[in-house]
Amino acid sequence: MNIGIMGGTFDPVHNGHLAIAEAAYEQFGLDRVWFLPNGNPPHKALADIGSSIEDRLKMVQLAIAGRTGFKLEPYEARRKSVSCSYETMEHFSKIYPEHDFYFIIGADSLFTVDKWVHPERLFPTCTILAAFRDEMDTREKMDRQMHYLKEKYHAKSALLLSPIVQISSSEIRERIRDGKSINGFVPDNVEEYIKKECLYESQDQ
Repeated sequence: MNIGIMGGTFDPVHNGHLAIAEAAYEQFGLDRVWFLPNGNPPHKALADIGSSIEDRLKMVQLAIAGRTGFKLEPYEARRKSVSCSYETMEHFSKIYPEHDFYFIIGADSLFTVDKWVHPERLFPTCTILAAFRDEMDTREKMDRQMHYLKEKYHAKSALLLSPIVQISSSEIRERIRDGKSINGFVPDNVEEYIKKECLYESQDQ
């Protein structure tokens, strides 16, 4: 099976995440997209995450409910130690050797992925799908970066044409703190959950 890996803090998951996952699912003929909430990301202090891993797992579960091919994968969320992408992907490759994995990242991450922990161990486990908007200058830069990664690491990568969705989790948290609506930013059931649990309302979050 062809499996897309959609990782992230998902604090909270929003419609932009879902749009990119849908685009990957359709454009690359994926059989599944696994949503992989990170319980202890290497690039972010736990104190800077505004909701618990239990809440983030629940929000992802709600967001993907009823969507064909989407699955919640709690592997990183259950780990106590810091989760690095190369470790996760080596784990998946070992226990699911029959699957081909496609690791979905944003355009910006394509230019920093070789600065991640052990990129030389990440690239053999998957094909990188880098989301981008169809802008010529951006495409040329990304083509050059993919060529560089291929030459240096034998990395497999491809461009993922993503819809333009101007949403970020930080903006959503800020809107909630300011008492503004987040309707249309997240699925309705996720919005209901955030309201029910009073998530992100405090300035401390």
